[in-house]
Amino acid sequence: MAKPRSQYVCQDCGAVTAKWAGRCEGCGAWNSLVEESVQAAPGGLSGRGKAAGRIQFVDLKSESQPRPRLTCGIAEFDRVTGGGLVPGSAVLVAGDPGIGKSTLLLQVTARMAACGSTCAYISGEESIDQVRLRARRMGLAEAPVQLAAATSVRDMVASLDHPASPEHPGPAVVIVDSVQTLYIDSLESAPGTVSQVRAAAQELIRLAKKRGFALLLVGHVTKEGLIAGPKVLEHMVDTVLTFEGDRGHHFRILRAVKNRFGPTDEIGVFEMTDEGLQEVANPSALFLAERRGNVTGAAVFAGLEGTRPLLVEIQALVSTSPQATPRRAVVGWDSGRLAMVLAVLEARCGLALAGQEVYLNVAGGLRIGEPAADLAVAAALVSAASGQEVPEETVIFGEIGLSGEIRPVSQVDLRLKEAEKLGFTRAWIAPRRKQAKGKATAAAGAGMRVEEIAHLQDLVARLAAPESDGRSGGDSGNRRQQAYEKAR
Repeated sequence: MAKPRSQYVCQDCGAVTAKWAGRCEGCGAWNSLVEESVQAAPGGLSGRGKAAGRIQFVDLKSESQPRPRLTCGIAEFDRVTGGGLVPGSAVLVAGDPGIGKSTLLLQVTARMAACGSTCAYISGEESIDQVRLRARRMGLAEAPVQLAAATSVRDMVASLDHPASPEHPGPAVVIVDSVQTLYIDSLESAPGTVSQVRAAAQELIRLAKKRGFALLLVGHVTKEGLIAGPKVLEHMVDTVLTFEGDRGHHFRILRAVKNRFGPTDEIGVFEMTDEGLQEVANPSALFLAERRGNVTGAAVFAGLEGTRPLLVEIQALVSTSPQATPRRAVVGWDSGRLAMVLAVLEARCGLALAGQEVYLNVAGGLRIGEPAADLAVAAALVSAASGQEVPEETVIFGEIGLSGEIRPVSQVDLRLKEAEKLGFTRAWIAPRRKQAKGKATAAAGAGMRVEEIAHLQDLVARLAAPESDGRSGGDSGNRRQQAYEKAR
């Protein structure tokens, strides 16, 4: 008997090579090539085989109404999915180990089952008793959820692919935890490999489209934070949700990376408690709950995540560096964006930070990606360098250009409304367009003082340290420096 031919497949990008190599030429990952057997290729369509059937075409216009979405009653989850799960759709939920993916989906399943939907929860990582133990801890032991522990895709398809009847309807929602544990017995590769993940997901997605149930797949992530498995897995599903968070914080962010039936810029905020995940209706108040006033190097940014305004605190620390190459540490923001802001501050405003160590942190474990945070980051950096606090109850937002000009951002009135609701009385923003000035001023309210900053030099002038003449008590940074020099 001839020995089956094998090939080497990258477990990160799915690239195929004939020989093993230490580094994948497709994505550059090291030690990611795994040997897999090559299956016999099927014959061409021109040869003899199964008779081909004709495809039936229908008109784009239809008189029938689409099936309603399946809502779970958790407002944060329904917001991210675009108003609920679409029947027949496939959703991939990915996140770091232990972040709370299984906890969230068990809560979603229990809520939907309590509302009358037939839900099936298939676990490939835990036994039924372990799932029941977690449900009992969260107070969901009485939820009418159908549990199963299986990893064979053939068994799952045989159990789910049956004619639905009024007496025994098929499930409306099927959750599989996780796709990396599934296997198809016709493939010789191990579970979790590229071939198994791709084939298993394809079979389950095909069945979901055929039977019309919503399929939720749990996916693992790599140490770099990317979704494990072939990239084609993200193209196969309809929605990709990432569950983010820091183990040091009890906040969790559910973010839509891809969504064919809704927006991709919405987020859901949850708080991890002893009884599971609790949705946060007002995340701005939660992120600013531990904020302290009269602290240098801190600025409040009025951001926007989808249609939701979000206020977070940006913290900066500037200190002398004992090394030849100063450190630049960033948590929650783009490090390349920080380098650009530092370069503009030095080139356009004369603020020498090249020999200083700079640390930047977004409080609460949130990650910010919009350029509107440039001005708030610059305010925190200038405040940390000069020792002058940003005025209390002030929110800041605006984009910085390479010439130092402050560019306007979108949804100014929505950001100002959220800041005013939380008690902020002043805002430093970019110059507004003439047609939007009256609208933004009216939206800000009578108690909101809006100040426009046209250039980064104006921001530096506002936060410049006052001259120390023995009578001023506001320059805490200079006093600390003088005490330090005296101690030496």
